[in-house]
Amino acid sequence: MSNPTTRKDFLKKSLFLASGITLVPSFLHAKNEKVSGALNPKMVYEFVNDAHTDFDKVKKMLEATPLLLNAAWDWGGGDFETALGAAAHMGQKETANFLIAQGARTDIFVLTMLGKTEIVKAMLKEYPNLLHSQGPHGFTLLHHAEKGGQDAEQLMEYLQNLGLKETFMELKK
Repeated sequence: MSNPTTRKDFLKKSLFLASGITLVPSFLHAKNEKVSGALNPKMVYEFVNDAHTDFDKVKKMLEATPLLLNAAWDWGGGDFETALGAAAHMGQKETANFLIAQGARTDIFVLTMLGKTEIVKAMLKEYPNLLHSQGPHGFTLLHHAEKGGQDAEQLMEYLQNLGLKETFMELKK
């Protein structure tokens, strides 16, 4: 038979547990204090804007400020764009692959432009409404497949067979 818990034991265990509960969130927050504060908006704009056309500038800026990797620029009206999204809708494969290799978050639009057929098909099978999603600036998956050129030809045909005809849609408001 086990020993009954005394009031003193109960209070010690409760205090220990309560301390642990309050310290864990503080510990997690302390780890993130190094990255507190917003990035300079002008720098984010420049990074995203340059990702449309200037691979060398993107590499230099990312080397100097690694936190730009997943930064998004708000063009207004719900149109948010990362450097990876910019590279994708412009067909900038070298920039896109570089950013992904650095750990950038990718999405179905980027994967479409890169011609990642099996991944995109699996995503559309699981989530069919993604077929009519809007990427940055309202560009569709079909636009991204066109920008992917030969690498994305199979996906372009697949998307068209699924009924996607538009390369651009006004952003939903």
